[in-house]
Amino acid sequence: MALNKSMHPRNRYKDKPPDFAYLASKYPEFQQHVHTNLTGRVGLNFKEPEAVRALTCTLLKEDFGLTIEIPLERLIPTVPLRLNYIHWVEDLIGGGGPRRGIDIGTGASCIYPLLGATMNGWYFLATEVDDICYDYAKRNVEQNHLSDLIKVVKVPQKTLLMDALKEETALVYDFCMCNPPFFANQLEAKGVNSRNARRPPPSSVNTGGVTEIMAEGGELEFVKRIIHDSLQLKKRLRWYSCMLGKKCSLTPLKEELRKQGVPKVTHTEFCQGRTMRWALAWSFCDDVNVPSPPSKKRKLEKARKPITFTVLGPTVRELGAKVATLGSTATGSAEIVTAWTEKILTDLRVLHKRVPCGRSEVSLFLTAVENSWIHVRQRRRDRGRQLRELPRAPPEGGSGTAQPDESQAGGQVAQDVPGQGSEVAAAPQSGESGAGADPDPRVADGGGAGEGEAEEADHLGEEEEEEEIEGGVTRPPSAAAMQEASAGGSGAGGGQQHFLFKCLMNVKEDGGDAAVELHWVEGQNRDLMNQLCTFLKNQLFRLVASPL
Repeated sequence: MALNKSMHPRNRYKDKPPDFAYLASKYPEFQQHVHTNLTGRVGLNFKEPEAVRALTCTLLKEDFGLTIEIPLERLIPTVPLRLNYIHWVEDLIGGGGPRRGIDIGTGASCIYPLLGATMNGWYFLATEVDDICYDYAKRNVEQNHLSDLIKVVKVPQKTLLMDALKEETALVYDFCMCNPPFFANQLEAKGVNSRNARRPPPSSVNTGGVTEIMAEGGELEFVKRIIHDSLQLKKRLRWYSCMLGKKCSLTPLKEELRKQGVPKVTHTEFCQGRTMRWALAWSFCDDVNVPSPPSKKRKLEKARKPITFTVLGPTVRELGAKVATLGSTATGSAEIVTAWTEKILTDLRVLHKRVPCGRSEVSLFLTAVENSWIHVRQRRRDRGRQLRELPRAPPEGGSGTAQPDESQAGGQVAQDVPGQGSEVAAAPQSGESGAGADPDPRVADGGGAGEGEAEEADHLGEEEEEEEIEGGVTRPPSAAAMQEASAGGSGAGGGQQHFLFKCLMNVKEDGGDAAVELHWVEGQNRDLMNQLCTFLKNQLFRLVASPL
């Protein structure tokens, strides 16, 4: 699983690969394909089509509640790769109401529509040219009771988008996706003259019908035909996308889009197991957010560990005793900590939403639009100083007028000191260390915070105040920037970003404790995520230390 760490950050298999031993104990049809080596490690022979099919069907059943049938003579999809593609489409189209998509060549499994409809409630038009694939796809949709969301249609050979949309003249689709035939002929499919001699042979079997793995001109010409269809349809689809099996296809296709004057183009990489795939997307719409492609610099960076801390059992129990004040009925340690974390994030105006995850854990996708967790203590002091220095009413029987110098001083303070909700101007230089103290033993560090992690402020004492974390001050964003960041993208055309950073937070049950992990996704500065993590950790302790 060499490339798993580069999976899409929301992919459920990124940090938790399938447990073959557990799946074998639960599903007898999968157990017969599992073997145990001399070291006791449970494995699967990916050269056997039956074993690959059993794994795909078992994962879809276990993790998504889907029951499907796939014939051995047709393409058997791998679930982590398809999930990567689905998550990237989520990044392209953003959140919002019901979405409509087209799956070009859905295959016998109909896996993209099944995943999209199950996970996100998307509507799909799924096209297929092969009779066998069409019959299986229709059956898989019906037996999962998703016919109200997925429409499978049989189309003539070489039909892509134009013919498929003849009867759908009034609808505007949010996206199309496609897993095109990668190869131009049998020799290419077998790796003759198309595979570097230094590369090891494929680790899994290559299944699929002729129409699924081969097309005239290979994937390059196939995708060019979709590009030419898009030039006629234009804004009938907000996003056009295709997966690519060969990296060398990416450059000529991007050049073709440039020649045709397509305004919005992006690409990405899908990494899973020992396999890499690439994807290309383009749009004619002005109001779409364009995710940044993976940068070479980021690719060369050493993989960073997540920032972690643990909320110990006694703290969880005390938080649980107060969780009813939030209107929550959370009981498990992960749910209790998440409920309070969501409250803190809401107070900080950090955008967050729950995303699918595994058992006994909760995942939040965070988008920080402004730096609202720094200089909290200094702002409190300024507000207190302002209140102390404002003119007071004269004592009863006094002159009834304030001293001129006091009135003038009060007015000056009121003018110079920022009011509640304002940001203070002066920030310490980076490199200075904030006042620190040992963290409370009930909230333990898990390590892996990376460089520049903010130190904890003092958090004991009767006049305790929220910590001040070193860092710059960010102006509050406009309403448009908040809306654009919540949609999960950068500015139009991949320009200026309207968020500080994005990260994925996982809260997992660990016995009676709750383990919290923050995984970096993208943004301006990773230290900002370190600061937010420290702030959240201290706030959770303060909720226990102080009465509500």
